[in-house]
Amino acid sequence: MKHPLKQLLTTAGYRVILASASPRRQELLAGLGIDFSIKVLPDVDESYPPTLQAEAIPLHIARTKAAAYQSKQLPDELIITADTIVWLDGKVLGKPMDDAEACEMLRMLSGKTHQVITGVCLTTTAWQRSFSAMSEVTFATLTDEEIAYYVANYHPMDKAGAYGVQEWIGYIGVEKIIGSFYNVMGLPIQRLYKELMKLV
Repeated sequence: MKHPLKQLLTTAGYRVILASASPRRQELLAGLGIDFSIKVLPDVDESYPPTLQAEAIPLHIARTKAAAYQSKQLPDELIITADTIVWLDGKVLGKPMDDAEACEMLRMLSGKTHQVITGVCLTTTAWQRSFSAMSEVTFATLTDEEIAYYVANYHPMDKAGAYGVQEWIGYIGVEKIIGSFYNVMGLPIQRLYKELMKLV
């Protein structure tokens, strides 16, 4: 039997490019069983207007990332860009600057429910489509010792909200997830599959 998405991409003549340095996104896209290349441009602007709220923020950043590639994009390339934020009580928790900020973020998340929102943008030279996915994550109350151990041993400086759900802190701290687990990792892969299957 032929792989349905691989066959569709071949028929459409697209080569998939993942524009992300995230090892989690690379792992998740590889799990779809399709061929793809990785391209990462340095210093892409990830700022956003302060008036944006919730899902509008990662969608804006995903489109900004896509725009950085468009001048060099080839007609057969389908570029996937994405951005993930942690949204807690109306505020964005981004990537921590240092251990102290990482610990502070985890203390803020402790015992609360927050949203993880990913914006995804699919871009060719002919068209662009974007979508977002949201998951609700409920953390148990974390002790200062648990937080300090995690930050010291897992160094979550490259992760929004200072945690990886697939790591130790997720095992011991996450009580409940409503929505896609993989979205919390950084890419709503089932939704991405559905969107790619709509291409033709």
